[in-house]
Amino acid sequence: MKPLGDTLLTLASRFAVLSLLAFGGANAVAPEMQRQAVSVNHWMSGKDFAALYALAQAAPGPNFMISTLVGFRAAGVAGAVVATLAMCVPSCLLTYFAMHLWERYRQSRAGIALMSGLAPVAVGLVCATALLLARAADRDVRLALVTGAACGAALFTRLNPIWLLAAAAALGLAGVLG
Repeated sequence: MKPLGDTLLTLASRFAVLSLLAFGGANAVAPEMQRQAVSVNHWMSGKDFAALYALAQAAPGPNFMISTLVGFRAAGVAGAVVATLAMCVPSCLLTYFAMHLWERYRQSRAGIALMSGLAPVAVGLVCATALLLARAADRDVRLALVTGAACGAALFTRLNPIWLLAAAAALGLAGVLG
């Protein structure tokens, strides 16, 4: 096991980079976050990451909470603080300086082209996150059916997603899902 200082340094460096790549929020970089936490650094299993991700999404607050939970799992309270700061500070600083430029050039051709190009990238990254989490969670046919039903309900109804999470939790507690 790595010394705590090494783990904190790894958390800081990985999450600082992810922070700068997170167009569309932390959900956009969840696949890389999962790769770092599970495959590269072995802080948790894929199943554990999927559970923490679900917890972060169900909880009120910002969507970068997954970084806090990964940091906590990797290095306790210090890890949670380091991962959270590393996920927030770099992108906040970049946003602060970029907004000054944006206000000046947003109506230019380059500004319009930039926004047109970034929107599909953000959507693609969020879709990659959904696929990654579905593959980690769908260990058998029953779980895949729950994922499909939840996806269909989310796409084709106005049902609040918290009800989908509550229904899945109830099925899990009832022993229907494993």
